[in-house]
Amino acid sequence: MSYQTLLYLLSCKVKCADLVPKILFCGLGYTFHKRALCFQGEPVDESSVKKMILTFEKRSYKNQELRIKFPDTPGRFMETELDLNDIIQEMHVIATMPDLYHLLVELNAVHSLLGLLSHENTDILSFKDVVDLLQELTDIDTLQESEEGAEVLIDSLLEGQVVALLVQNMERLDEQVKEEADGVYNTLAIVENMAEFRPGLCTEAAQQGLMQWLLKRIKAKIPFDANKLYCSEILAILLQNNDSTRDLLGELDGIDVLLQQLSVFKRHNPATAEEQEMMENLFDALCSCLMLAANRDRFLRGEGLQLMNLMLREKKMSRTSALKVLDHGMIGPEGSDNCHKFVDILGLRTIFPLFMKTPKKMRKAGTVDKEHEEHVCSIIASCLRNLKAQQRTRLLSKFTENDCEKVDRLMELHFKYLEAVQLADKRIEGEKHDMVKRGEILDDVMEDEFYLRRLDAGLFVLQLLCYIMVEISNSGISQLQQRVHQILNLRGGSVKVVRHIMREYAENIGDGKSEEFKESEQKRIMDLLENF
Repeated sequence: MSYQTLLYLLSCKVKCADLVPKILFCGLGYTFHKRALCFQGEPVDESSVKKMILTFEKRSYKNQELRIKFPDTPGRFMETELDLNDIIQEMHVIATMPDLYHLLVELNAVHSLLGLLSHENTDILSFKDVVDLLQELTDIDTLQESEEGAEVLIDSLLEGQVVALLVQNMERLDEQVKEEADGVYNTLAIVENMAEFRPGLCTEAAQQGLMQWLLKRIKAKIPFDANKLYCSEILAILLQNNDSTRDLLGELDGIDVLLQQLSVFKRHNPATAEEQEMMENLFDALCSCLMLAANRDRFLRGEGLQLMNLMLREKKMSRTSALKVLDHGMIGPEGSDNCHKFVDILGLRTIFPLFMKTPKKMRKAGTVDKEHEEHVCSIIASCLRNLKAQQRTRLLSKFTENDCEKVDRLMELHFKYLEAVQLADKRIEGEKHDMVKRGEILDDVMEDEFYLRRLDAGLFVLQLLCYIMVEISNSGISQLQQRVHQILNLRGGSVKVVRHIMREYAENIGDGKSEEFKESEQKRIMDLLENF
């Protein structure tokens, strides 16, 4: 209980001597009943939980009745407020028995708890107690103990528009007051718990005002704190694999908010590990948003390309994530406008030095070479796919500079990843052979798992490198095609191997895209292979 609460209670026209013991007891933020094994002298079981809930209902009703009857005389309802606080504290024990959650719903306790969230006095008692109780009831470990009980509770909370109520309450809280800042943090924990248990509720939560509140809180001009970090985490969760929330963020000018917040890290590294975590969350949120075509245009108009390009040049901690954002913004046919703009802002001058050599600073930041090389190769491959006319000519001319040094680097990377994938293939073939010997069946699930292992070993980067080789060989610049074939022959490479890799790439292309796109893209790749 806060100092302000204590003053508030003492200012009420009540017998303070009667209330002081209760005040001090509640002030500890904990009661002996919180993890009790008994209620009113009885062991905690279904019967005692029912009694507890009915007691809560009676006290809640009585408090509400007296508040309505004596709105200007707090002393008349303060004792009922303290009694209500006591029973809510005792109800924490229900969080140890998720199989009894159905009683909270059947006896209307969830509805009453949600009603208390609109308590007019956010500084004391029931409001914070309800948030604490809901946080404990929705703890993800507890929910997973009894899926049936968890489903009933979450259904009831969602039916009562819990997210909308929580957002309304966060709007009322003053985070300059520690207790209210804690209230915001605990409220966000409830949302995270529910979203982890049922990811499908993210759309509904975002539409009930949560997305708007998160963006407002993230851009608020107040010092960095734990709540801002938590907001960035929740935002990234809402946007995962969800086009509805990505679209909503775009409509709320969220792309601009993300770019503004990230621009701080253009020339300055995060001051703490927590601030670095927030930065990464915002980058992840931006990458998720760019999966939606409409947000690519918002990113372009918001000068996101210019910001990412500057981050690559400044060589701060943000550089690795900026590379990932560019990759997401330029990939596929939807990235065409961004590819052209990237060339116009002299992005090729930035990306090719990163292609020629993986910076040591990136290794220190914990980025492995493969991740860096994958993003760089993907950006170059996207440019080769999307660029037309003058911009395409500028890109191809980069490969002819300095006696085709970039082609040499391309082939160096090709053989590096070819060797890694061949080693992985050898191990996988050995495992398959052993499985057949044991009489085990190689089903589609196992084949998918093996394919993922090949991708992890570097197959996707190898596919990108082969695609770049095939594209520049079909550019009409004989110098490039001759250099590719010359190095292949010198190092014992094979055109046949490149064609096989590209055919496998074509077979797996276009996941999540229309069948029409898939077919046209496969035909385009096969046409390139004909002339390789």
